[in-house]
Parts: sequence; C-alpha cells; structure tokens
Amino acid sequence: MEAFLTRPKRKSTHVNATPEPEPEATLEHAEDGEESTEIKLAMLSSLHPLIEQETLLDVLLAHDGSVSNASESLKSYRPGAKKNAVIGHQQSLRQYAKPSDGSLSPPKKKTKSKKGSTLHLYDPEDVAEHTPCTIIHNFLPNELADDLLRELLDEAKSFEQITFKLFENIVASPHTSCLFLESFEKIQEQKHDYFYNGGMLNDVRKLTPTLAKVKPIVQETVNEQIQNRIKTRYPGGKKLRHQPFKPWVPNAAFVNCYAGAQQNVGWHSDHLTYLGPRAVIGSISLGVAREFRVRKILPRDAETKRPDDPDGEGQISIHLPHNSLLVMHAEMQEEWKHSISPALSIDPHPIAGNKRINITYRDYRAEMHPSLTPRCHCKVPCVLRVVQRKKENHGKYFWMCYASAIPDKDGCTFFEWAEFDEDGIPIRNKKTTSKPP
Repeated sequence: MEAFLTRPKRKSTHVNATPEPEPEATLEHAEDGEESTEIKLAMLSSLHPLIEQETLLDVLLAHDGSVSNASESLKSYRPGAKKNAVIGHQQSLRQYAKPSDGSLSPPKKKTKSKKGSTLHLYDPEDVAEHTPCTIIHNFLPNELADDLLRELLDEAKSFEQITFKLFENIVASPHTSCLFLESFEKIQEQKHDYFYNGGMLNDVRKLTPTLAKVKPIVQETVNEQIQNRIKTRYPGGKKLRHQPFKPWVPNAAFVNCYAGAQQNVGWHSDHLTYLGPRAVIGSISLGVAREFRVRKILPRDAETKRPDDPDGEGQISIHLPHNSLLVMHAEMQEEWKHSISPALSIDPHPIAGNKRINITYRDYRAEMHPSLTPRCHCKVPCVLRVVQRKKENHGKYFWMCYASAIPDKDGCTFFEWAEFDEDGIPIRNKKTTSKPP
C-alpha cells in the first residue's frame, strides 16, 4: 500500500485527452510485476464488475498475481451461484486456478509445513493430502447439529477438569470433559476397571439421546472414509500393518468443552491402551470454530539427536467450523501429535456463545480390555505406547507402568514389548524387562 501511495501519479484524463486504453490492453503491462495489487484489483474489477472484491483478490492470489490468467478463469464464474456457507470455513484457492495447458484439473503444487511455521488448511482436499485426517463440513443436518449442541452445552455445565500428576505436581486439564457410554453396565465397568492419566474416572454418563442418535451416522461415515483412505492414500491400496480388519464400531464418546479463546489442550497423542494399534477416532466440532493443529513426529538419530529432515515438524492448522466431522485415521496416533491451541480471539456462535463442544467417538476394543492387558508390579493396568522419537525400535509398541502419573504413588520400572498380528490383535506371553526403549 505504501508503494502505491508514494508512486508517481498518473496524468488525469480530461475531455480533450486521448482516452485511456481498455483494461484488456493493459494486461500485458500488469504482468511485469510493476503494478501494485491495488492496481491489478482495479483492473480485474473493471473487467468483472459483478464480482465482489474479496473474490477477485482470492482469484488474483490463486494465479500468483497474473491479471490475465485470473481474468481468464473468471470468465466461467457465476456471481449468482449459491455457495455452501460454513461459519469459519474458507474455500480453497484451488477452485479458482485454471491450468495453462487447458486440462480439466490444475496440477497440484506440493506444499509443506516447515519448522517454525504454520500451514493453514481449510479445504477438505488439502487436509486429506497433507495430514492423516479427513474433514467433512456441514456433517449433520443443521437442526440435528443444533439439538446436539444444546444438549451437550447443558451437560457441560457440570463437566469437571481431569487432574493428573506431571513432574511431581498435580495439574488440571485446561478444559472440562466427560465420558459417555452406551449402558449403565458399561459405566460401572468403566469406573472400576479403566485407568486414565493414572486414575479412574468418577464422572461417567450414559449417552444422551442425541449422542446415541448421531452415533450410527458417525459410524457409517467413518467406515466409508477409512476405506477411501486405504484405496487412495496407502501404498498398494492396502490397510496399514496392525490396522484392524473389522469395521470401526464406536462404543464410547469423550465430550470436551472449551469455554473461551484461551482454553486449550497441549501437544499429545491419544492413549492406545484401550483402543489398540492404528486407532481411528471420529471427532465432531460444534459451536465456535477453533484451530486443530497437527505435527508429524520425526524420529531422531541417537548420535546427532536430529531428524533426517531439518525442516520437519512444522505445524499444520486445520480449521474446524461448527458441524464438522474430523476423522483421525490409522496413522495419526503413532506418527503425529495434535493440539487445540489458544486463540487470540474467536467469533461467537449464535447458540454456543464462546464455547466449543468436541465429541470424540472411539472404538474400545474387546481384546484391549484391562483384564487382558499387562499389570505392573504396582498392580496398576499398564499403558500402551509406541516408540516415536528414536530411530532405534521406531514404531514398536510397548507396555509400561503408569503409576507414576497417580498422585501420591511412585511408579516402577516395569516394561514389556507389545506384539500384535497384522490386524492389531495382541500376541500374549512375551518377556518382561525393565529397560526402556
């Protein structure tokens, strides 16, 4: 803008002056890079007066500032066409790009998140290409989504923060949450057998009517997306090693409430203890839009302590609008970490105000029941983890004592490699060692 204001002014046009050339005649001059963005926008606006300035700017950026290419692509644009409006969702710029060779689809430009930077993704195709996730906007019928939001906002009034031990200190999660199950029998079992962050959950509730109504919709959609991911993204069109062959059947729903822009959750991978290897999670976002950030974990060399890719571990931000479903696929928990970062500001939602409700539907697998998994010398069910950081044994699973996360309790050195068959079914009776990976 400063360059535009300080550049020499053009001579004004008066009635006796020679008329300025038509915009088409000035396109060639605009391509040499001397014209500012404002001038290029003005030229596009004169060529396409019925199109909004915001759209013109998107098209111009999509064509790297080329007015002629942008104008060519806009010839097929229909200003009156109704778009699928989503709060907090921005269309991908790829929709405006027109290939120079006349082919139907523009060539994909491989983008990459670099260390110290954040790549923001809005378009479902971009999300599927660059992350281990699938996002579906406007997932539920609007009325059903609003009913579910209202129901869970009422439930969230009595949600609690989860407390756990971290570096000898007792800390609380920066948001509130609650676990919902299908039956009272499962609730009682959960309270007595299952451990989270080294302790048992006291507040476990039965699925609300709308949570139960939405569950089969999520189940069907997630299974469709799993199969599509296998066919289009995995080598040879085959499932990953240890990925379950059976369909994904959610039987639990963790509901989180983020009240205000500052409530968040730090970088983590979800525990595999009761989900097993290659777990898939279906996550619904309701209320205000927030950023879901993901980061691929690169193994480091034991000697240099550095990853192979010096530009690796950059962040990718997936924008989650109201009524969106995010599927975290089978490579997510083993190879990536994710977080909900604090926001500088948020756009209030007409129903939720400043709150975001997040529902993560999960498949608690029968073969991963606490009665079937190892217990350490502390008599506490062990936690299942995977080697992420070290190249040595990278990708291998192991059981370890989790008592150190329990307040007023010290952990032991229990360690055991975990082995699974091709479908992620545990192979039992393995030797125990106290040497960590």
